[in-house]
Amino acid sequence: MTDNRNAVAQHYSCHDLLAAIEAGLAQIGKSTARVTIDDLAPVDEFHIGGRQASDDFLGQLSLAAGSSVLDVGCGLGGPARYTAQRFGAEVTGIDLTADYIDTGTVLCGWVGLADRVTLRHGSALDLPFEAGTFDAGYMIHVGMNIADKGRLFAEVARVLKPGGRFGVYDVMQVGPEALKFPVPWAEGPETSATAGPEAYRTALETAGFTVTAERNRGAFALEFFAEMTAKLAAAGGPPPLGLHLLMGESRAQKVANMVENISAGRIAPVEMIAQKGQG
Repeated sequence: MTDNRNAVAQHYSCHDLLAAIEAGLAQIGKSTARVTIDDLAPVDEFHIGGRQASDDFLGQLSLAAGSSVLDVGCGLGGPARYTAQRFGAEVTGIDLTADYIDTGTVLCGWVGLADRVTLRHGSALDLPFEAGTFDAGYMIHVGMNIADKGRLFAEVARVLKPGGRFGVYDVMQVGPEALKFPVPWAEGPETSATAGPEAYRTALETAGFTVTAERNRGAFALEFFAEMTAKLAAAGGPPPLGLHLLMGESRAQKVANMVENISAGRIAPVEMIAQKGQG
């Protein structure tokens, strides 16, 4: 399979992102000394459904206080910080995009979670952790950029303890039609690696997982985008902090294409909860 990691990292690269976030905070009357994870959620929950989706998804993993949790493709670390605060977990995130890791590490310090959330620059296909390191893990909107899902889930299985739960919340291919580009994760098909739920299940099972739950969230996604569009129209434009800071000038087209692709039944966000075997 073609290794497109450099192209993927470049797609998400955002220079001066920290300055843009600081400017947005100032516009809502917040300083870095008193910002909260809720203030940052509009910009650091870079997936369909934002914080609501994170809450719905992560709540299915039965995370315990003090547990060691892996966030694969952590981005700016929004879900990692939420996991640490809500569940009292110790979270380690890894992401290909250095700009995200550098910015996210600063954000962890701002909200007082630097002692419980560690963000590292690296690849999900070569996880820099010892076998059996983590109690649980998850990935949110990551697999759309990784063609080799067998290797991805084999790596996750390697670093999870026996019996560990792993959650996937990805945009998956649910129909035969080709996607309309650009979309938030890719400018074109060269860096897009969407796959169907059956491919995910096969890759997870081959890696030693048992899929215990699955949920298509297509209807939820369309409701989310409708509400977002209404809010933007009422406000006359994007808020001071939002995903436009990550997607740049093509944000509107990417979101419009995403909605069209979901509405046409080509793709849908899908949750899967899996458990590693005890052997």
